Amino acid sequence: MELSDKEQVRYSRQLMLEQVGFTGQKKLKQSKVLIIGAGGLGSPAALYLAASGIGHLTLIDDDKVELSNLQRQILYKVNHLGQNKVIAAQKSLLSLNNQIECIGVVDKLAEHNAAKWIASHDVVLDCSDNFATRYLVNQHCVQLHKPLISGAAIAIQGQVVCIANHLQSHRDAQGCYQCLFPPSSAQENLNCSNAGVFAPLLGIIGAMQAQQCLNVLLDHDFQSQFIVFDAINFKQTRFNLTADEGCSICRAP
Repeated sequence: MELSDKEQVRYSRQLMLEQVGFTGQKKLKQSKVLIIGAGGLGSPAALYLAASGIGHLTLIDDDKVELSNLQRQILYKVNHLGQNKVIAAQKSLLSLNNQIECIGVVDKLAEHNAAKWIASHDVVLDCSDNFATRYLVNQHCVQLHKPLISGAAIAIQGQVVCIANHLQSHRDAQGCYQCLFPPSSAQENLNCSNAGVFAPLLGIIGAMQAQQCLNVLLDHDFQSQFIVFDAINFKQTRFNLTADEGCSICRAP
């Protein structure tokens, strides 16, 4: 798969990087990335991945654009109000880069369709806003050996969890998302609608997810890790992950 003359001009600033070059850019062109959730995190992640030249993007979300979304979900404009998010997102992304494929799936990721969508993509970005979806995505990414990049942002704090499911050594040592956040009845069901959030924080976390996605696809030093970012103090803290031997997902026989 070669790069056209237009693609060489479009991606010229990446092509000059030794970490990308023509070989890397062609890898990106051949890649398929699944973005689950087209809201505050999915918006910046999708924009940067589309601009970077990911050959195929799939966005899955069943919500419609509301006025309160426009504070932070930067894919959408006033004229998108009332439209399905992924349909509006698809149009916006293709207007940014018409040399990629982009599919918007108006649906909710659930047990009956998760395996199908995750299996057909190279990397999964979980940009959802609830633990039920995160656990479901984690389960299938573990089973299908798909790298998972999960993001979250509430109030003034953002998080990125990277799980290198595609690497056996990482699966053996670092475990999965559920090892880090075991299910608990005490879990707070907080989200942007009831706890608020700084708009740029979502951009930062979504962009971090996009960068980590590129790191996976370009075979850079992608590791299982947990990153916490404080928007007020502008402090980032990184933790290594440890597998929970009692985990019912990644430790299952």
